[in-house]
Amino acid sequence: MTQSLEQLQQQLRTLRLSETANHLPSLIQEAESQDWTYRTFLEHLTSYELERRDEKLIEKRLKWATFPFYKTIDAFQVDEQQSLSRRQINQLKEFTWLDQLFNLIILGPPGVGKTHLATGLGIKAVFCKQKVQRIARKNT
Repeated sequence: MTQSLEQLQQQLRTLRLSETANHLPSLIQEAESQDWTYRTFLEHLTSYELERRDEKLIEKRLKWATFPFYKTIDAFQVDEQQSLSRRQINQLKEFTWLDQLFNLIILGPPGVGKTHLATGLGIKAVFCKQKVQRIARKNT
């Protein structure tokens, strides 16, 4: 029973593996050129799908968050703020306040970076959540 590449791709789409279906021809070509075993091929196939799903989930979460701009916490100029120290920023980036279910209130006059700080923490939280889920998936 020989199936065409298009039939295999359609079956992968039916199984909701659309990213893998689109990437299948290049995966097969790479597997043939490098003499992969079946197990190696399946590892690459599933890893590719999981990576793409992670990327899409991050994109989706960033879109849902509707941040006013994309500025990371690392781009925040701590040196220009007299009321915040680098240690305090690092503590905020650890997200222990989220684990303890505390609210974070950022106060200050206009133009000091409150929105940048909040957006940067939100972006970091999106990426950290995805990283934690990826680690949990590997450990199961």
